[in-house]
Amino acid sequence: MPYAPSPTDRALPPIRINLLSDTQTRPTPSMREAMARAEVGDEQIGDDPTVNLLCERVADLLGKEAAVFMPSGTMCNVAATLAHCRPGDEILAERTAHLIAREGGAHAALGGFQIMPLDGVDGQFTLETLRAALRPPTRYQPPQTLVSAEQTANLGGGTVWPRARLADIAALAYQHGIATHMDGARLMNACVATGVPAREMAAGWDSAWIDFSKGLGAPVGAVIAGSTGFVDEVWRWKQRLGGAMRQAGVCAAACLHALDHHVARLAEDHANATALARGLSRIEGITVQEPQTNLVFFAPSDVALSADALVAALRVHGVLLATMDGRIRACTHLDVTAAMIDDTIALVREILRGA
Repeated sequence: MPYAPSPTDRALPPIRINLLSDTQTRPTPSMREAMARAEVGDEQIGDDPTVNLLCERVADLLGKEAAVFMPSGTMCNVAATLAHCRPGDEILAERTAHLIAREGGAHAALGGFQIMPLDGVDGQFTLETLRAALRPPTRYQPPQTLVSAEQTANLGGGTVWPRARLADIAALAYQHGIATHMDGARLMNACVATGVPAREMAAGWDSAWIDFSKGLGAPVGAVIAGSTGFVDEVWRWKQRLGGAMRQAGVCAAACLHALDHHVARLAEDHANATALARGLSRIEGITVQEPQTNLVFFAPSDVALSADALVAALRVHGVLLATMDGRIRACTHLDVTAAMIDDTIALVREILRGA
Protein backbone atom coordinates (compact mmCIF):
# COMPACT_ATOMS: atom_id res chain seq x y z
CA MET A 1 0.00 0.00 0.00
CA PRO A 2 1.13 3.61 -0.47
CA TYR A 3 2.63 5.34 2.54
CA ALA A 4 0.15 6.98 4.90
CA PRO A 5 1.36 9.01 7.89
CA SER A 6 0.41 7.67 11.31
CA PRO A 7 0.51 9.18 14.81
CA THR A 8 3.68 7.19 15.52
CA ASP A 9 5.49 9.15 12.78
CA ARG A 10 5.68 12.11 15.15
CA ALA A 11 8.17 10.16 17.26
CA LEU A 12 10.39 9.36 14.28
CA PRO A 13 13.33 11.46 13.11
CA PRO A 14 12.80 14.00 10.31
CA ILE A 15 12.75 12.68 6.76
CA ARG A 16 16.12 13.41 5.18
CA ILE A 17 15.90 11.16 2.09
CA ASN A 18 12.46 11.13 0.48
CA LEU A 19 12.14 8.32 -2.04
CA LEU A 20 8.41 7.91 -1.54
CA SER A 21 7.39 9.49 -4.85
CA ASP A 22 8.31 12.19 -7.33
CA THR A 23 5.13 13.92 -6.10
CA GLN A 24 7.22 14.83 -3.05
CA THR A 25 9.22 17.43 -5.00
CA ARG A 26 9.04 21.01 -3.81
CA PRO A 27 9.20 24.07 -6.06
CA THR A 28 12.72 25.40 -6.50
CA PRO A 29 13.54 29.03 -5.60
CA SER A 30 13.56 30.02 -9.28
CA MET A 31 10.18 28.31 -9.79
CA ARG A 32 8.77 30.22 -6.84
CA GLU A 33 10.03 33.45 -8.39
CA ALA A 34 8.31 32.62 -11.67
CA MET A 35 5.08 31.96 -9.78
CA ALA A 36 5.34 35.29 -7.97
CA ARG A 37 5.80 37.16 -11.27
CA ALA A 38 2.97 35.40 -13.12
CA GLU A 39 0.38 37.43 -15.00
CA VAL A 40 -3.05 36.21 -14.01
CA GLY A 41 -6.70 36.56 -14.95
CA ASP A 42 -9.90 34.55 -14.65
CA GLU A 43 -9.30 31.12 -16.16
CA GLN A 44 -13.06 30.54 -16.29
CA ILE A 45 -13.48 33.08 -19.10
CA GLY A 46 -10.16 32.40 -20.80
CA ASP A 47 -8.63 35.55 -19.36
CA ASP A 48 -5.54 34.13 -17.65
CA PRO A 49 -2.61 34.69 -20.06
CA THR A 50 -0.25 32.33 -18.22
CA VAL A 51 -2.74 29.46 -18.25
CA ASN A 52 -3.46 30.12 -21.92
CA LEU A 53 0.24 30.04 -22.77
CA LEU A 54 0.74 26.79 -20.88
CA CYS A 55 -2.17 25.14 -22.69
CA GLU A 56 -0.91 26.34 -26.07
CA ARG A 57 2.57 25.00 -25.37
CA VAL A 58 1.36 21.59 -24.19
CA ALA A 59 -1.04 21.23 -27.13
CA ASP A 60 1.86 21.95 -29.48
CA LEU A 61 4.21 19.68 -27.53
CA LEU A 62 1.78 16.76 -27.86
CA GLY A 63 0.70 17.58 -31.40
CA LYS A 64 -2.94 18.22 -30.50
CA GLU A 65 -5.42 20.97 -31.37
CA ALA A 66 -6.12 22.23 -27.86
CA ALA A 67 -5.49 21.63 -24.17
CA VAL A 68 -6.93 22.44 -20.74
CA PHE A 69 -5.23 22.99 -17.38
CA MET A 70 -6.37 20.60 -14.64
CA PRO A 71 -5.60 20.34 -10.93
CA SER A 72 -4.29 16.76 -11.13
CA GLY A 73 -3.47 13.85 -13.39
CA THR A 74 -6.20 11.75 -11.82
CA MET A 75 -8.72 14.42 -12.79
CA CYS A 76 -7.30 14.29 -16.33
CA ASN A 77 -7.99 10.56 -16.49
CA VAL A 78 -11.46 10.89 -14.99
CA ALA A 79 -12.48 13.80 -17.24
CA ALA A 80 -11.07 12.02 -20.29
CA THR A 81 -13.10 8.87 -19.72
CA LEU A 82 -16.20 10.96 -19.05
CA ALA A 83 -15.62 12.82 -22.32
CA HIS A 84 -14.84 9.74 -24.42
CA CYS A 85 -17.44 7.31 -23.04
CA ARG A 86 -21.10 6.97 -22.10
CA PRO A 87 -22.54 5.13 -19.09
CA GLY A 88 -22.38 1.38 -19.65
CA ASP A 89 -19.36 1.57 -21.98
CA GLU A 90 -16.23 -0.52 -21.53
CA ILE A 91 -12.65 0.74 -21.24
CA LEU A 92 -9.65 -1.50 -21.88
CA ALA A 93 -6.45 -1.04 -19.86
CA GLU A 94 -3.60 -3.08 -18.41
CA ARG A 95 -4.70 -4.56 -15.09
CA THR A 96 -2.18 -2.56 -12.99
CA ALA A 97 -2.94 0.75 -14.74
CA HIS A 98 -3.51 3.79 -12.54
CA LEU A 99 -7.11 4.27 -13.67
CA ILE A 100 -7.89 0.76 -12.38
CA ALA A 101 -5.65 0.52 -9.33
CA ARG A 102 -5.30 4.03 -7.92
CA GLU A 103 -8.33 6.21 -8.74
CA GLY A 104 -10.86 5.07 -6.16
CA GLY A 105 -13.30 3.54 -8.62
CA ALA A 106 -14.05 7.03 -9.99
CA HIS A 107 -14.76 5.80 -13.50
CA ALA A 108 -17.46 3.44 -12.28
CA ALA A 109 -18.82 5.84 -9.66
CA LEU A 110 -19.01 8.91 -11.87
CA GLY A 111 -19.34 7.51 -15.37
CA GLY A 112 -20.85 4.08 -14.95
CA PHE A 113 -18.02 2.58 -16.99
CA GLN A 114 -16.76 -0.98 -16.94
CA ILE A 115 -13.00 -1.49 -17.25
CA MET A 116 -11.65 -4.69 -18.76
CA PRO A 117 -8.24 -5.46 -17.20
CA LEU A 118 -5.79 -6.75 -19.79
CA ASP A 119 -2.95 -9.05 -18.80
CA GLY A 120 0.48 -7.61 -19.41
CA VAL A 121 4.15 -7.81 -18.55
CA ASP A 122 5.71 -4.96 -16.57
CA GLY A 123 2.51 -2.96 -16.86
CA GLN A 124 2.14 -3.22 -20.64
CA PHE A 125 -0.23 -5.29 -22.75
CA THR A 126 0.66 -6.39 -26.26
CA LEU A 127 -1.11 -5.74 -29.54
CA GLU A 128 -2.08 -9.42 -29.62
CA THR A 129 -3.62 -9.21 -26.14
CA LEU A 130 -5.69 -6.21 -27.17
CA ARG A 131 -6.77 -7.87 -30.41
CA ALA A 132 -7.92 -10.96 -28.50
CA ALA A 133 -9.97 -8.78 -26.11
CA LEU A 134 -11.87 -6.98 -28.88
CA ARG A 135 -15.24 -8.38 -29.88
CA PRO A 136 -17.91 -7.66 -32.48
CA PRO A 137 -20.66 -5.27 -31.36
CA THR A 138 -23.53 -7.10 -29.66
CA ARG A 139 -26.52 -6.03 -27.59
CA TYR A 140 -25.45 -8.47 -24.87
CA GLN A 141 -22.13 -6.83 -23.99
CA PRO A 142 -21.06 -3.25 -23.30
CA PRO A 143 -19.71 -1.17 -26.19
CA GLN A 144 -15.90 -1.03 -26.14
CA THR A 145 -15.21 2.67 -26.57
CA LEU A 146 -11.77 3.46 -25.13
CA VAL A 147 -8.27 1.95 -24.87
CA SER A 148 -5.88 3.47 -22.32
CA ALA A 149 -2.12 3.16 -21.81
CA GLU A 150 -0.10 4.55 -18.91
CA GLN A 151 3.23 6.08 -19.94
CA THR A 152 5.35 5.19 -18.02
CA ALA A 153 3.79 2.09 -16.43
CA ASN A 154 4.02 2.85 -12.72
CA LEU A 155 3.31 -0.53 -11.11
CA GLY A 156 5.08 -2.20 -14.00
CA GLY A 157 8.32 -0.66 -12.72
CA GLY A 158 8.31 2.67 -14.55
CA THR A 159 8.68 0.88 -17.88
CA VAL A 160 8.44 2.77 -21.16
CA TRP A 161 5.87 1.76 -23.75
CA PRO A 162 7.77 1.53 -27.06
CA ARG A 163 6.66 4.06 -29.62
CA ALA A 164 6.03 1.34 -32.22
CA ARG A 165 3.70 -0.58 -29.89
CA LEU A 166 1.74 2.57 -29.07
CA ALA A 167 1.35 3.30 -32.77
CA ASP A 168 0.13 -0.25 -33.47
CA ILE A 169 -2.35 -0.15 -30.60
CA ALA A 170 -3.73 3.20 -31.76
CA ALA A 171 -4.09 1.90 -35.32
CA LEU A 172 -5.92 -1.24 -34.19
CA ALA A 173 -8.28 0.78 -31.98
CA TYR A 174 -8.99 3.15 -34.85
CA GLN A 175 -9.88 0.23 -37.11
CA HIS A 176 -12.51 -0.82 -34.57
CA GLY A 177 -13.87 2.68 -33.96
CA ILE A 178 -12.41 2.83 -30.45
CA ALA A 179 -10.90 6.01 -29.01
CA THR A 180 -7.46 6.04 -27.37
CA HIS A 181 -6.26 7.79 -24.22
CA MET A 182 -2.68 8.11 -22.95
CA ASP A 183 -2.21 8.53 -19.21
CA GLY A 184 0.94 10.65 -19.38
CA ALA A 185 1.77 10.82 -15.68
CA ARG A 186 5.48 10.33 -16.48
CA LEU A 187 5.34 10.86 -20.24
CA MET A 188 8.32 13.21 -20.22
CA ASN A 189 10.39 10.60 -18.37
CA ALA A 190 9.64 8.23 -21.23
CA CYS A 191 10.62 10.85 -23.80
CA VAL A 192 13.90 11.66 -22.07
CA ALA A 193 14.75 7.98 -21.60
CA THR A 194 14.13 7.10 -25.25
CA GLY A 195 14.85 10.35 -27.08
CA VAL A 196 11.40 10.12 -28.70
CA PRO A 197 9.69 13.54 -28.78
CA ALA A 198 6.40 13.83 -26.91
CA ARG A 199 4.59 14.68 -30.16
CA GLU A 200 5.70 11.36 -31.68
CA MET A 201 4.94 9.41 -28.51
CA ALA A 202 1.36 10.72 -28.48
CA ALA A 203 0.80 10.59 -32.25
CA GLY A 204 -2.38 8.74 -33.18
CA TRP A 205 -3.77 8.90 -29.64
CA ASP A 206 -6.97 10.89 -29.24
CA SER A 207 -6.06 12.34 -25.87
CA ALA A 208 -2.91 12.60 -23.79
CA TRP A 209 -1.78 14.56 -20.79
CA ILE A 210 1.34 15.61 -18.89
CA ASP A 211 1.64 15.71 -15.11
CA PHE A 212 3.69 18.62 -13.81
CA SER A 213 3.63 17.70 -10.11
CA LYS A 214 5.84 14.60 -10.42
CA GLY A 215 9.35 14.64 -11.88
CA LEU A 216 8.83 18.06 -13.45
CA GLY A 217 8.70 19.49 -9.95
CA ALA A 218 5.70 21.84 -10.00
CA PRO A 219 3.57 21.97 -6.85
CA VAL A 220 0.30 21.19 -8.63
CA GLY A 221 -1.24 20.72 -12.05
CA ALA A 222 -1.56 18.68 -15.22
CA VAL A 223 -2.57 19.55 -18.78
CA ILE A 224 -4.67 17.31 -21.01
CA ALA A 225 -4.74 17.75 -24.79
CA GLY A 226 -6.77 16.49 -27.72
CA SER A 227 -9.08 17.76 -30.43
CA THR A 228 -10.95 21.03 -29.94
CA GLY A 229 -14.21 19.11 -29.52
CA PHE A 230 -12.67 16.78 -26.94
CA VAL A 231 -11.24 19.69 -24.94
CA ASP A 232 -14.65 21.43 -25.00
CA GLU A 233 -16.17 18.30 -23.50
CA VAL A 234 -13.39 18.03 -20.90
CA TRP A 235 -14.12 21.63 -19.94
CA ARG A 236 -17.76 20.67 -19.41
CA TRP A 237 -16.66 17.88 -17.07
CA LYS A 238 -14.13 20.13 -15.37
CA GLN A 239 -17.04 22.44 -14.55
CA ARG A 240 -19.08 19.53 -13.23
CA LEU A 241 -16.18 18.20 -11.17
CA GLY A 242 -15.49 21.49 -9.42
CA GLY A 243 -15.09 24.30 -11.91
CA ALA A 244 -12.30 26.58 -13.01
CA MET A 245 -9.31 27.49 -10.86
CA ARG A 246 -9.70 31.27 -11.38
CA GLN A 247 -6.31 33.05 -11.16
CA ALA A 248 -4.51 29.79 -11.89
CA GLY A 249 -1.65 31.52 -13.70
CA VAL A 250 0.31 31.36 -10.44
CA CYS A 251 0.28 27.56 -10.76
CA ALA A 252 0.62 27.55 -14.55
CA ALA A 253 3.80 29.63 -14.24
CA ALA A 254 5.40 26.82 -12.26
CA CYS A 255 4.50 24.38 -15.06
CA LEU A 256 5.96 26.67 -17.72
CA HIS A 257 9.15 26.98 -15.66
CA ALA A 258 9.26 23.18 -15.47
CA LEU A 259 8.98 22.86 -19.25
CA ASP A 260 11.86 25.28 -19.68
CA HIS A 261 14.17 23.97 -16.95
CA HIS A 262 13.18 20.54 -15.63
CA VAL A 263 12.68 18.27 -18.63
CA ALA A 264 16.26 17.52 -19.67
CA ARG A 265 17.32 17.08 -16.05
CA LEU A 266 15.00 14.04 -15.74
CA ALA A 267 18.03 12.13 -17.07
CA GLU A 268 19.68 12.76 -13.68
CA ASP A 269 16.78 11.01 -11.95
CA HIS A 270 17.14 8.07 -14.30
CA ALA A 271 20.87 7.87 -13.59
CA ASN A 272 20.21 7.93 -9.84
CA ALA A 273 17.62 5.18 -10.22
CA THR A 274 20.10 3.05 -12.15
CA ALA A 275 22.74 3.62 -9.48
CA LEU A 276 20.29 2.68 -6.74
CA ALA A 277 19.25 -0.51 -8.52
CA ARG A 278 22.86 -1.46 -9.19
CA GLY A 279 23.84 -0.93 -5.57
CA LEU A 280 20.84 -2.80 -4.17
CA SER A 281 21.40 -5.74 -6.54
CA ARG A 282 24.84 -6.23 -4.99
CA ILE A 283 23.33 -6.77 -1.55
CA GLU A 284 22.68 -10.41 -0.70
CA GLY A 285 19.00 -11.04 -0.10
CA ILE A 286 17.66 -8.20 -2.29
CA THR A 287 15.86 -8.76 -5.59
CA VAL A 288 15.69 -5.73 -7.89
CA GLN A 289 13.81 -4.97 -11.08
CA GLU A 290 16.09 -3.20 -13.56
CA PRO A 291 14.75 0.36 -13.94
CA GLN A 292 14.06 2.09 -17.25
CA THR A 293 13.27 5.50 -15.80
CA ASN A 294 13.04 6.89 -12.25
CA LEU A 295 11.24 4.05 -10.44
CA VAL A 296 13.06 1.22 -8.67
CA PHE A 297 11.09 -1.75 -7.36
CA PHE A 298 12.89 -4.15 -5.04
CA ALA A 299 12.16 -6.62 -2.27
CA PRO A 300 13.97 -8.66 0.38
CA SER A 301 14.19 -12.34 -0.55
CA ASP A 302 15.49 -15.27 1.51
CA VAL A 303 15.98 -13.02 4.54
CA ALA A 304 14.11 -12.68 7.82
CA LEU A 305 13.01 -9.11 7.07
CA SER A 306 9.80 -8.43 5.13
CA ALA A 307 9.36 -5.53 2.74
CA ASP A 308 7.21 -3.67 5.28
CA ALA A 309 9.77 -4.27 8.03
CA LEU A 310 12.61 -2.98 5.84
CA VAL A 311 10.63 0.16 4.99
CA ALA A 312 9.94 0.71 8.70
CA ALA A 313 13.63 0.22 9.58
CA LEU A 314 14.70 2.72 6.92
CA ARG A 315 12.17 5.25 8.19
CA VAL A 316 13.86 5.13 11.61
CA HIS A 317 16.97 6.38 9.81
CA GLY A 318 15.04 9.18 8.08
CA VAL A 319 14.59 7.42 4.73
CA LEU A 320 11.02 7.36 3.40
CA LEU A 321 9.78 4.67 1.00
CA ALA A 322 6.60 2.62 0.66
CA THR A 323 5.52 -0.87 -0.26
CA MET A 324 3.33 -1.41 -3.30
CA ASP A 325 1.86 -4.79 -4.15
CA GLY A 326 4.37 -6.59 -1.92
CA ARG A 327 7.45 -4.78 -3.22
CA ILE A 328 9.26 -1.64 -2.15
CA ARG A 329 9.13 1.28 -4.55
CA ALA A 330 11.83 3.95 -4.59
CA CYS A 331 11.26 7.00 -6.73
CA THR A 332 14.07 9.38 -7.66
CA HIS A 333 13.39 13.05 -8.36
CA LEU A 334 14.98 16.50 -8.32
CA ASP A 335 15.22 16.55 -4.51
CA VAL A 336 17.23 13.30 -4.43
CA THR A 337 21.00 13.51 -4.87
CA ALA A 338 23.61 10.91 -5.78
CA ALA A 339 24.92 11.11 -2.21
CA MET A 340 21.44 10.21 -0.91
CA ILE A 341 21.42 7.18 -3.18
CA ASP A 342 24.75 6.00 -1.77
CA ASP A 343 23.49 6.57 1.78
CA THR A 344 20.31 4.56 1.11
CA ILE A 345 22.25 1.62 -0.31
CA ALA A 346 24.57 1.62 2.70
CA LEU A 347 21.62 1.69 5.12
CA VAL A 348 19.86 -1.22 3.41
CA ARG A 349 23.08 -3.23 3.58
CA GLU A 350 23.53 -2.39 7.27
CA ILE A 351 19.90 -3.21 8.18
CA LEU A 352 19.96 -6.57 6.41
CA ARG A 353 23.29 -7.43 7.99
CA GLY A 354 21.70 -7.02 11.42
CA ALA A 355 18.42 -8.76 10.54
